[in-house]
Amino acid sequence: EKLEQIGEGTYGRQVFMAKETETKEIVALKKIRMDNEREGFPITAIREIKILKKLHHQNVIQLKEIVTSPGPDRDEQGKQIDGNKYKGSIYMVFEYMDHDLTGLADKPGMRFTIPQIKCYMKQLLTGLHYCHINQVLHRDIKGSNLLIDNEGNLKLADFGLARSFSSDHNANLTNRVITLWYRPPELLLGSTKYGPAVDMWSVGCIFAELLNGKPILPGKNEPDQLTKIFELCGTPDELIWPGVTKMPWYNNLKPPRQLKRHVKDAFKHFDFHALDLLERMLTLDPSKRISANEALDSEYFWTDPLPCDPKSLPKYEAS
Repeated sequence: EKLEQIGEGTYGRQVFMAKETETKEIVALKKIRMDNEREGFPITAIREIKILKKLHHQNVIQLKEIVTSPGPDRDEQGKQIDGNKYKGSIYMVFEYMDHDLTGLADKPGMRFTIPQIKCYMKQLLTGLHYCHINQVLHRDIKGSNLLIDNEGNLKLADFGLARSFSSDHNANLTNRVITLWYRPPELLLGSTKYGPAVDMWSVGCIFAELLNGKPILPGKNEPDQLTKIFELCGTPDELIWPGVTKMPWYNNLKPPRQLKRHVKDAFKHFDFHALDLLERMLTLDPSKRISANEALDSEYFWTDPLPCDPKSLPKYEAS
């Protein structure tokens, strides 16, 4: 029983709130667009379903089932519809989550406390580490894809751009992924061979945003995004990022002058442990960037004030 539309997923897939008629449980339905029925079931949806089927973790959204609703058996003119042309709708059914991180952060007067930020970050890194050890890159980590329920649980959602990666790292992957403000420098420089470090850059951007109260790298387009990154993190050279000068778009996009790194100056109001962790997340060279597992071990999560228990997080009005 469909109740109301609650948002749009990747590629504009509509998301609805619904109630399971038997259990009365509230769920979220994500409609799979069947624009090209002639080509069959969309490859992007197949990939997303396949990935979600293998992930089972308290910090990853749970795909409950796939359901169909039959379409009309006659077209507008009253003609019988050919049985091969499936005109019904297909939905992915997810557990329902009350909020997303961006929606909460944008509430008037909202400032998260340090224990709350630590709690959300710890859950995000735990879910992401689970994805990475299961060889899944999320490739679209941003606040609106981090869902939060009224128990304070945070779950990674929208795996519409995610994909499995193999350890050989020889497959070419697209660099046209990750929302611009959260996109790492290696993708902006045209890399097609990358790994879990791309997600960790996005996590660093979210971490700084939670502490700062606003996005830290709001680029207008790809060259501007790279400029903003270099203005904050310095201009990379072969010394700090071996191989950077060989990247496909390096010569077109490198800044005219050498810029110094000043993450510590820009965020000097952050406490020492937060700043240390942020520095390691916003490392230009992906091979030196901190992993999700290493981040969970950082002093930040083990010093006072400690992360609060998810259940002690405030219950917010629907966002």
